[in-house]
Amino acid sequence: MLLTKSFSEESYRRALADWAWLPLDGKRPFMASLFGDVFLEDDAGIWVLDVLEGSLDRLFDDRGQLAAVLGTEAGQDRYLLAGLAFGAERRLGLVPGPAQVLAWKLPPVLGAPVAVENLELMDFEVYLSLQGQLHRQVKDLPPGTKITGFTFEG
Repeated sequence: MLLTKSFSEESYRRALADWAWLPLDGKRPFMASLFGDVFLEDDAGIWVLDVLEGSLDRLFDDRGQLAAVLGTEAGQDRYLLAGLAFGAERRLGLVPGPAQVLAWKLPPVLGAPVAVENLELMDFEVYLSLQGQLHRQVKDLPPGTKITGFTFEG
């Protein structure tokens, strides 16, 4: 199973629309992890939109450095969640189709476990849209805030 995916420019545009609260302007998406994390590039380097954390960070100087890191088992585990992806395939038979990613049934940002049993398949665009809305709604809450409900737009 490949640990990365590519989508069309239009698919990335739609998927990232609900992440506009992050500084995405000028950054070009070129790859995604099986968990929907998006790798973007600009003149400053390679950025990673982390769907689990709801963050955007510049992590690599260029694609060569990214490739070198992702060529290691440690890099695959850290940035692509390889262990979880292979576990989802082995234990649950989950292998994303062309337009799908591995998605959290219940988002860890709401207190759910980061575990294979909490994974399902979901459309890439829908999943990123939902996660972008969710992270926008909870990003300024104090740590430990009890969340009693949430809503999704559109």
